[in-house]
Amino acid sequence: MRNAQRGRPPVEPIYTLQDAAACMTLFRALEYGAWTTVADGLRARFWNAGHLLGSASVELEIDRRDAPLRIMFSGDIGPGHKLLQTDPEGPAGVDYLICESTYGDRDRPDVSPEERRTQLGDIVRGAAEAGGPLIIPSFAVERTQELLVDLYLLMQAGQVPSAPVFVDSPLATRASAIFERHAKEIEQGDVLRQALNSKELRFTETVEQSKAINRLSGFFVVIAASGMCDAGRIRHHLKANLWRRNATVMMAGYQAQGSLGRILLDGAQRVRIQGEEVDVKARISLFELYSGHADASELVAWHKARTPVRQRVFLTHGEDAGLGGLRGRLAGLIPHDKIIIPRLDDAFQLTPSGSLVVELNEPRRLKSEKIAHLDWHNDLSRLLLDVNQAVSAAADERGRAAIIRRMRRALENKDA
Repeated sequence: MRNAQRGRPPVEPIYTLQDAAACMTLFRALEYGAWTTVADGLRARFWNAGHLLGSASVELEIDRRDAPLRIMFSGDIGPGHKLLQTDPEGPAGVDYLICESTYGDRDRPDVSPEERRTQLGDIVRGAAEAGGPLIIPSFAVERTQELLVDLYLLMQAGQVPSAPVFVDSPLATRASAIFERHAKEIEQGDVLRQALNSKELRFTETVEQSKAINRLSGFFVVIAASGMCDAGRIRHHLKANLWRRNATVMMAGYQAQGSLGRILLDGAQRVRIQGEEVDVKARISLFELYSGHADASELVAWHKARTPVRQRVFLTHGEDAGLGGLRGRLAGLIPHDKIIIPRLDDAFQLTPSGSLVVELNEPRRLKSEKIAHLDWHNDLSRLLLDVNQAVSAAADERGRAAIIRRMRRALENKDA
């Protein structure tokens, strides 16, 4: 629809709602650690990754003439001290290990859930003293529920002022219901159930309920998706509150390069949200202790528990700093020449005796230097903000017209 309005060709969807509904019928539940046959000569079993409820690392076993080939995919590995999850698990002695590296270059403070809650209390009290809302962009599954438990315990203990806590995400609402239904199967399940039924907590469903939140005054808490601020209802709350000096925005986890969350953390003074320019006056902070990813030391410990890896380790799912950092941290544990950092569109043939690079003879979709970096979309957004700010700041009509004329001349001479 948007492309049609702009005179552009329509984009064919990759899949439809009907496709998604049909796909759901193919899912079936499996126990952790239990082998299942995927196809003739191919088996898989799942290991608790400790990332969020139901997350799993995947071990594949492929039949060969002499001995099976074993490949382990880490998925997202969870950190220690997870409030609702046990520590990640996995097998040792695989042939190939493919592992994420999100926090491969950094260590977070080693704090207990109680210490983390104390630090959260400092932020909550600061937001309350400022007299405005505390806005928390959060992933709907696990992180939202951990935040609800800690906010509940802080308010119950009188360590922070009691105030309404809104969960403004239909997905987080449904996920919370699943957590409550399975409370007996997770750590701290009883406390989670109490938090989900506390008098301070309000779940919103409709768009009208969501918009009504920002008509409130004073201190309250809003937890809304998405965690990196690039979609969902959080953008509505940011647009309504970023310009307020008494508002506080707490990022509760990793913010990828180019995301709105990362742009705010990097100190942007003005952003575009839903086509509108918004000044950034609110206090912006990053609180990484709710991250669902293991840090560098925890990733190294996870690798150590998987050794020996008979052939190669592939590091994936990270920006350059994370990939390079984890490779350096693994020195002494895994030989340098056994660690591979593949790039987009790299292909490998995995054999019992080693990995072979496969030449696809096709152009790469992106150059290496463009992957996980700001692109022209970010540059264009920044330019439009700068132009509007310069025009608005001009002393008079004549000054504004002069700026516009210079911009037009630059566009007309774009090939010069």
